[in-house]
Amino acid sequence: MEFAFSDEQQMIAETAQAFFTQNATSTRTRAAMAGDGIDRDLWRYFCQDLGFAGIAIGEDLGGAGLGLVELAIIAEAAGAQVAALPMLGSLLQVAPAIAAGGSDAQQAEWLPALLSGETIAAYVEVSDLRVEGQLLTGTSRFVTHGAAADLLLVTNGEGAWLVRADTPGVTVTTQTSLDQTRPFARVELDQVAAEALADPAGGLACAYRTALVGIAAEALGGAQSCLDRTVDYSKERIQFGRPIGSFQAYKHRLADMMIEIEQARSAVYWAACALDEEAPDAPLALHAAKSFATDTYFRCAGDMIQLHGGIGFTWEHDAHLFFKRARSLQTMLGNGDWHRERIASMILGEAA
Repeated sequence: MEFAFSDEQQMIAETAQAFFTQNATSTRTRAAMAGDGIDRDLWRYFCQDLGFAGIAIGEDLGGAGLGLVELAIIAEAAGAQVAALPMLGSLLQVAPAIAAGGSDAQQAEWLPALLSGETIAAYVEVSDLRVEGQLLTGTSRFVTHGAAADLLLVTNGEGAWLVRADTPGVTVTTQTSLDQTRPFARVELDQVAAEALADPAGGLACAYRTALVGIAAEALGGAQSCLDRTVDYSKERIQFGRPIGSFQAYKHRLADMMIEIEQARSAVYWAACALDEEAPDAPLALHAAKSFATDTYFRCAGDMIQLHGGIGFTWEHDAHLFFKRARSLQTMLGNGDWHRERIASMILGEAA
C-alpha cells in the first residue's frame, strides 16, 4: 500500500505548518504557561480565521466535512511547536461527541461556539459518578484545561452529560501538573444539574477515536521536531574543531530517532485512513498508533535533552517543553502497555 497526501491535504499541511511555526513561538507558549495554559489570540486565529477547528466536523453542522487524516495533519503541526491550545478537550473530545451523539438542539447550541473558539470545553471522566435523575455527583482529579472551560462533558464511561461550568455545585481547582502547556484541574460535582447527551454511546465512541488519533499525531509532530531541532544543533555546536554532528556515535543516535519516527508516522496515518474508510483493522490500527507514537515521542524528547548536552538540561531551553508534553501524552487515554495488551487480545484472542 502506498500512501501519499492529496493536493488538498498537502495544502492543509503546508498552511498548518506555516501557521504554527510563525505564531506558536516559545515566547508565546511560555507566556500562556504563566496564565491558564491557553494562548487566546492564537486560539481565536486558529478557529475563526483558518477554520481548522471544524476540520473533521460535518458540513451540515458547520464544519469542513473532512476526515481524520486532515485532523491528524493539523494535530501533527500543532505538536511540532507544543502549541498552548485547548485542542484536546474542545476539538478532539467534546465537539466530536456532540456532533456524533448530541441532539439537534445540543448541536445547534454548542457546536458553533466550540468551532469558533468562543467556548472552551473540557472532558471530565468520573469513575465513581453518582447519577440521581439529571443530578451528578463525583470528582475527577485530572481534567485538561478544566480551569478555563466554559462547558464540561461529564462521563462515567457509559453515560454522557453536558454541564455548564458555572452551574451551581461545580467546583474547579487548578492543579500543578508536569505539562504546564496543557494544565490539569480538579473538578468536583455536587448535585449538579446536567443535560444528558442524546446518544451517549455514539458520542463517546467518536470522541475516543478522534482523541486517540489527535494525540498520536501530536506526538508524531513533537518527535519530528525533537529530531529536527537536534540536527540543527548538531551542525552549530563545535567540539574539537568540528561540528558534533560529524561524530559517529552522535549520528547513530539521530539515525535511531529517525527510524522510530518514520515507523510512528506509518502507524498514525494508517490509523487515520483506516478510521476514515471504516476498515476492519481500524481498532487495531488505533491502538498501535497511540502506543507507538507516544512512546516514540518520549524517547526522542529524552534523546533531544541528552544530545543537546548541558544546555539541554536547563529550564530556559525548549527541550523541557517537549519532554514534559511527551510524558503527558504517553499516559493519556491508556499508556503504551495497555494499548499493546489490547492489540494482543485482538490478534491472539484467549491465548493472550
